[in-house]
Amino acid sequence: MYDLLLIRAIFVLLLATAAWFLQPFGLMPLPALAAGAALGVLIVLAEIRLKQVSLKRLIGAAAGSVLGIVGAFLISLVISWALPGSRGTVSFFQLLILLVMTYVGLIVGASKGDMLNLSALGGLFGGEKAQKQSFKILDTSVIIDGRIADIAETGFLDGTLVVPQFVLRELQLVADSADSMKRNRGRRGLDVLQRIQKMAHLNVQLLEDDYPHIREVDLKLIELARTYDCKIITNDFNLNKVAQLHGVEVLNINELANALKPIVLPGETMRVFILKEGKEYNQGVAYLDDGTMVVVDNARKMISKTIDISVTSVLQTQAGKMIFGRFDDRLHHVYDKPPAPERAGRPPEAAPAEKTAAPPRA
Repeated sequence: MYDLLLIRAIFVLLLATAAWFLQPFGLMPLPALAAGAALGVLIVLAEIRLKQVSLKRLIGAAAGSVLGIVGAFLISLVISWALPGSRGTVSFFQLLILLVMTYVGLIVGASKGDMLNLSALGGLFGGEKAQKQSFKILDTSVIIDGRIADIAETGFLDGTLVVPQFVLRELQLVADSADSMKRNRGRRGLDVLQRIQKMAHLNVQLLEDDYPHIREVDLKLIELARTYDCKIITNDFNLNKVAQLHGVEVLNINELANALKPIVLPGETMRVFILKEGKEYNQGVAYLDDGTMVVVDNARKMISKTIDISVTSVLQTQAGKMIFGRFDDRLHHVYDKPPAPERAGRPPEAAPAEKTAAPPRA
């Protein structure tokens, strides 16, 4: 990073020094020095902007500019033939057409460059596209969530995981927050990043690219993904929707978790721990290990107990899956102990011996 800044500073200094000695356009030494330095700064700014543009757009812009110059040359020939006596007018129109055609070709070519299929050319262009598709950008929310480290350990993630500097800065701000809850979440995110970096099979890179003209981190992530033609890993619902509107692919951790939840069919028997009272009359609420809510009818009196229930229906929503069941004390078992982790939410293989006996009647 500092080496690149040094090279840019040397370039501007050399250009300003050359203008000081050569004095172009008859300028005095000091105005020439200022003009050379200003020109060098403009060239550096153009270089920074071009570095953020994708290869497709650069090729499209170059092709559009060349076609615009060729078209302007042909039109200039026609104008010089049609107006042979008006030299000043002809020169003005020729210059105007050259600038307009070059500008239009540059803009249109850059905007249509995303439609190019560089992989069909093979070689360097095909490899460049494959390399871009292997990048996956990590969002702040998914780093704080922590499940990305567990997924990475399983080997389901390949390619390169990219952490932009503006995401790291946002994570540091959360870790330095005065709110203890936010501070703990930020420190957890930093620990998750360290854990991912220590994984030998993963390539984690910090990206220096930033977009100072964009304030929101979500919009910066979308612009970065569009520039490098890669995907965003997140669990933020709003970022997911906005990215889809911009044509950016998103890998949502919550959608992955919902897809991996166990399949339960109506009529099956499952074992749950009734945690609290439901909203409706005589309902109890339980949760599976993956966070799925189970609403059980006729289970209000079974709070803090483990019971077997019959699944009546399954509802799939955007927030996740909800299971509805019913408890019948004449058919189902009641347990004093919570279910074992490996058997939670699964139907029992046999009737256990610790069945709770009914209390004696007065």
